[in-house]
Amino acid sequence: MGHQTVTWDRPSADCPVEVALAAISGRWATLVLRDLLDGPRSFSELRAGLPSLSAKVLTERLESLVAQGLVSCSRSPGFPVRTSYALTSKGVLLRPLLDQLYRTGEALLGG
Repeated sequence: MGHQTVTWDRPSADCPVEVALAAISGRWATLVLRDLLDGPRSFSELRAGLPSLSAKVLTERLESLVAQGLVSCSRSPGFPVRTSYALTSKGVLLRPLLDQLYRTGEALLGG
C-alpha cells in the first residue's frame, strides 16, 4: 500500500471560527482580555494583575488587541499621562467564548 498525502483545505480569513480564534490567540491574550472584562484598566493595573507577564509582552499584546479593534486605548492629558485600556463592543463579544473556554478547561482538568 503506497503512501497517500492528505491535503487539508486552508481556513479562509473570513471563516467565523478562524476570526474568533485569531482574536484570542497569542500568549497571554486571553488573560488580558479576562482582566478587561471587569472594566477599564491602566497599564500598571494590568501588569499588577499578571505579575509574571513582562511589560514588553503586555505592551505587544495590548497593541495587537487594539489593532484588532477589540481593545481601546485612551490617554488622559496632563502629567503624568495616564493610559487606560477597555474592551470595545467587539471585545465584549468575546465574553461567552472565554467563559466557555474556562468551563471546558475545568471539565478537562476533572473539576
